[in-house]
Amino acid sequence: MAVPYEHLSGAWRYPAAARALHWLIALLVLVVWPFGMVIKFIKDDAKTGFYFVHESFGFLILWLMLARLAVRLINPPPPRPPLPLWQERIATLNHVLLYAALIAQPIFGFLATNAFGFPLSWFGLVTVPSPIGKSPLAPTLMSVHVFLGWSILVLFALHIAGVIHHHVIRRDPTLQRML
Repeated sequence: MAVPYEHLSGAWRYPAAARALHWLIALLVLVVWPFGMVIKFIKDDAKTGFYFVHESFGFLILWLMLARLAVRLINPPPPRPPLPLWQERIATLNHVLLYAALIAQPIFGFLATNAFGFPLSWFGLVTVPSPIGKSPLAPTLMSVHVFLGWSILVLFALHIAGVIHHHVIRRDPTLQRML
């Protein structure tokens, strides 16, 4: 049975900081992911600009995800509407994997960039020192970065499928918890 949004108590909603970080990170992923996918097809004269946007916003996602993790640890999520145990476990697993991938992926991208010999100039304001310097590990680090990028896309699609399932089929207040 659907529970109208206006009848939800505040205890059912995520804290404002969690909601803001969720939507900001989602927006940034929707910018960063396509930039990363098309870089290899961009002509050399424009490639630097694509790398600049991809790397700067990717590094920002790392810090926002760490803030989001801190908010989640300080303020546990509100209770979910009752779910079958298998759905509860799938939802939890997808969230854990999304958090892990969204933290690990920019780290591997940063390390790969450094290992290829390029420092990170974060938005042109701060040069982030390389913890590893130029290294033969660069192709391996980049492979992990790309794998995590594709994994994020799959996890994101599963997350959206869950949202649609709750909102359209179950008609429960799951979506309203994050609005």
